[in-house]
Amino acid sequence: MGRGGFFERYLRVDLGRRTAEHVPLDEATRRAVVGGVGLGALLLTRETKPRFDPLGPEAALVLAFGPLVGTPLTTSAKLAFVAKSPLTGRISDGLSSSSFAIAGKRAGVDAIVIVGEAAEPSIVLIDEEGAEVVPCPDLWGRDFQISEASERLGKEYPEHRFAVIGVAGERLVRYAGIANEGRHAGRGGLGAVLGAKRVKAIGVRGSRAVPLADAEATLRIAKDLARRSLGPATEKYRSLGTVANLSTFNRLAALPTRNFQASTFEEARRIEGEVLHETRERGRGSCKNCTIGCEHFYEVRPGQRPVKMEYENLFALGPLCGIGDPEVVLRASSACDELGIDTISSGGTIAFAMECAERGLFPAGPLAEEARDLRFGACERMLALLGDIARRRTALGDLLAEGSRRAAEMLGGDAPSFAPHVKGMEIPGYEPRALQTMALGFAVGTRGADHNRSGAYEADFSGKVNRFEASEESAAHAVAAEDRAAVMDALILCKFLRRAMENFFGEAAEMLRAVTGLPFEAEELERAGGRITLVRRLFNEREGWTPAEDTLPARFFEEKLPGGAAKGAGIDREGFARSIKAYHARRGLDEQGYVPADIAQEMASLLGGRKR
Repeated sequence: MGRGGFFERYLRVDLGRRTAEHVPLDEATRRAVVGGVGLGALLLTRETKPRFDPLGPEAALVLAFGPLVGTPLTTSAKLAFVAKSPLTGRISDGLSSSSFAIAGKRAGVDAIVIVGEAAEPSIVLIDEEGAEVVPCPDLWGRDFQISEASERLGKEYPEHRFAVIGVAGERLVRYAGIANEGRHAGRGGLGAVLGAKRVKAIGVRGSRAVPLADAEATLRIAKDLARRSLGPATEKYRSLGTVANLSTFNRLAALPTRNFQASTFEEARRIEGEVLHETRERGRGSCKNCTIGCEHFYEVRPGQRPVKMEYENLFALGPLCGIGDPEVVLRASSACDELGIDTISSGGTIAFAMECAERGLFPAGPLAEEARDLRFGACERMLALLGDIARRRTALGDLLAEGSRRAAEMLGGDAPSFAPHVKGMEIPGYEPRALQTMALGFAVGTRGADHNRSGAYEADFSGKVNRFEASEESAAHAVAAEDRAAVMDALILCKFLRRAMENFFGEAAEMLRAVTGLPFEAEELERAGGRITLVRRLFNEREGWTPAEDTLPARFFEEKLPGGAAKGAGIDREGFARSIKAYHARRGLDEQGYVPADIAQEMASLLGGRKR
């Protein structure tokens, strides 16, 4: 089975019935959505009924591999976790790199779909024969750190590779993530989806070689891509990693600070990547099967285990919360990883709570009492709050475990106007008023505010557009950026490779022809990028999406930036609405943003006979 890149089937595991079956995947489906996030979105739609509870037994969690996983191509050891987000109620996916992806693919499947709910806390063990649900009473409810739980599983099942949730996933924190070998599928609360199924971990093993249609051509392409991955296009990631963004963003006044009240941070110098690099013991690493090596680790204190640091951790747990102490930011990032919570949503929700506390918005009683010492820059309070959130311990921790949107709705008054989210997803480290093509990408994103599914910020930084104005030209960049990201995440390859590829769609088609033997062409892949976005939009429509969700919090329209290179910048509400309509038109949607009936009907057979 499987002539190239695909095994032409997925494994469906029903936890309640304790059954597992292989389900065929036809060629038309594989060519339409390729793999990764595309295949995951498609299977999630097929496997669920409308308006399901993301934390109910009827929910599905999809682990989707790409056709390039298990091949010699650099950065291809990735998988996509896909589910309906308990944070947003819309589609969510998280990508992760590790040997878990290779082991899962070598089990002889292109995806794994987990449905139902285990009768008791369990782990799921998957191999070439199927799946086994094994009770794990010694791992559940014990408040283990993720590294400790992973180590125990590794010793007991040395042939398996594991994806694990932390205490936050067990407590159904709406932004809990799934970890595998130090990597995290963090956004959207997919760890809570697994926790609701009472599954602590998924273990995979396999020995099937991934078939290559043209092994000689694949190896030639792999060698060339590896060579280019070490060129100037990726130098930034090797030398400092993404933490280098902090000083640049601060200089451009695009660095979200104190819950998006400002876009420059007076203490940025203390925590910028260059200073961390010069002042702390450090190390470097890479994902499995990656030649770039973008991971950078920094020692918290002499003798302590170093912490992996990226820009999004740094901004969210630093300037966004008004914190400039590098040791505190490193400790907070490590705590999020060990507790199993998303760093961006954690920082965003705590920053929102800090502003609420300073404004006196918490109602009298336990919440107000707990928030009494919560202020921007309150280092130890932030560290303690992370543990309270992950364990849903204390009234404030339990409230913030729901995310900023739900917390704001509970508090009422002005709180929803400055809760930092789109569709419930906390905004990553790109100030929308200073980067307005990116602001459009945030607003229309199917996953919510999302820098990984829309790279529209590249247009802002390139000078191709006026970064202080969203325009019809912005719409063209937003669509193009989404389509490129969708195809990269379907293959699945690391986005850090994008600048090393001169003709992305053409080179991607060449890789797919060599690996799969299917006659992919560049134009077909461009269309696939748009199709994957439409599959996601159709899923969201089915689950209750309305046009009112494609917007930003009121703060960005009503408050100007106070200083720096973006002083006085704000988003014009009417102009932004025109750019959204331009996006709809270029994407082929109707004026309100719905997928037209004729296009939805064309895609119905692909989505399992779905009818509008």
